[in-house]
Amino acid sequence: MQFHICYRNTQGTLMRILNAASRRALDLTAVHAEAAEHEHQATVVLEVNPKQVGQLYREWYAIPDVIHVGSAAAHPAAWTSHHPPAGLGAEPSRAAARA
Repeated sequence: MQFHICYRNTQGTLMRILNAASRRALDLTAVHAEAAEHEHQATVVLEVNPKQVGQLYREWYAIPDVIHVGSAAAHPAAWTSHHPPAGLGAEPSRAAARA
């Protein structure tokens, strides 16, 4: 399964993203990180089951500088509870987490 993770390139963010997969002993088939306009994007290819997908989404959204997580195979509606509702911005809480 291919995951696309958009994040702010602050110290350690990419390592925390990759650590979520390595701690679960998941095989990292491919990893590609690049600048994407004002943020950065990482594409990670992993072999996961549905339970692991949910765990990864929760852990990635818990990282303060992760902006968006997406996957072609995952159903976005299934993961909406793991990040703020569309009407609420995440910036104040993320800024507090970095302080």
